[in-house]
Amino acid sequence: MKLTNSEKLILLMLSDIYDRLELNEIDTKFLRSAIYSENTWALDWEMSGVVGSQQEETPKDVTEVLDCLEMWSHIEEAYANFNAEERAQVEIKAEPFGRHVRFPGFDGNNEAELLGIARLLVDDMGRFSRFKGRDMNSHAPLREAYGRMLKHYLPMRGKNFGVRALSPQQMVELLQAMRHPDYKVK
Repeated sequence: MKLTNSEKLILLMLSDIYDRLELNEIDTKFLRSAIYSENTWALDWEMSGVVGSQQEETPKDVTEVLDCLEMWSHIEEAYANFNAEERAQVEIKAEPFGRHVRFPGFDGNNEAELLGIARLLVDDMGRFSRFKGRDMNSHAPLREAYGRMLKHYLPMRGKNFGVRALSPQQMVELLQAMRHPDYKVK
């Protein structure tokens, strides 16, 4: 949903009135979060019955964050189910990324818009509950690394996503993709 600055101000003022009247049909906390974070696309997703059916196309950054969260959720779930031998294999073959297999998040300084989208999806919209309560600030730009990983992950996901877990070899392939192509392993 595209909103003008005037419309945002009106919605914020109406939210204050709505809260003071102690009405509860609309989640004003979510409404404020979407407006303040400049993620008004989320209003279409969460309030489709209220805002109507003329949804805007999902912004590219949102699709990218969704893909990253899905990929990392799939990675963490598979890793949690590996036995000790499989974890050791991942640790050795995907060094240094195979040691602590956990979604690092997005950089709060250089990828703030992506971090904001991730936080809205997880904390305010209740999606990807695996990441609930995490800081998700990587303190290092990782967008390019995730892009390299997604080039491997999206074909793996294919049509049968959810039917099977990632194998240790697939995980090694994904984690190795985090490494910058100019970096040479010694």
